[in-house]
Amino acid sequence: MTRIVSVQTGVVRPLMVGDRRVLSAIGKTPVGGAVAVGPLGLAGDEQADPAYHGGLDKAVYAYPVEHLPTWQRLRRERGVSMFDEPLPFGFVGENLSVEGLRESEVWIGDEWVIGDLVLRVTAPREPCSKFNAVAGLPDAGRLMVDACNCGWYLAVAQPGTVQAGQDIVVRPGRRGMTVAQAFLAKRAKHIR
Repeated sequence: MTRIVSVQTGVVRPLMVGDRRVLSAIGKTPVGGAVAVGPLGLAGDEQADPAYHGGLDKAVYAYPVEHLPTWQRLRRERGVSMFDEPLPFGFVGENLSVEGLRESEVWIGDEWVIGDLVLRVTAPREPCSKFNAVAGLPDAGRLMVDACNCGWYLAVAQPGTVQAGQDIVVRPGRRGMTVAQAFLAKRAKHIR
């Protein structure tokens, strides 16, 4: 089953990244009920750095809930978290916590029909130092890259609403490249 487990939004606020204070909206928290989704994303959601997040092609960020136990384990093993409770939805800054889809199964160009809302998969997310800070792991971004558990961005093909519990109906696109393949191709380009 592929479905929306949780929906999150966030506002821009100060975040400490090492010894620097930067603005970020990576801190997303779950919202209840239906949330309107327009061309630039979820109502009430903000982005601090539109050069890298947000805009028409990166309006919504989705992340598989199946990856959260790995982050929980890594944080516990490294002494960042002493509690054995699940990480909150929105932990990686995602708008949509999804179940049943992973980077190797999601294709660039596929459309997701979620009730009256239609989203189109556009690109993998690339982690940044803000994720390192939120995760409490100085190498969280590298770990995300190595595991290829980055999540992906979606454009809004048809505005509508979204809420937790809704099923995702995948409408196949051209199927030229999965999110994982696109992520690995970007990584290879940076390594050269």
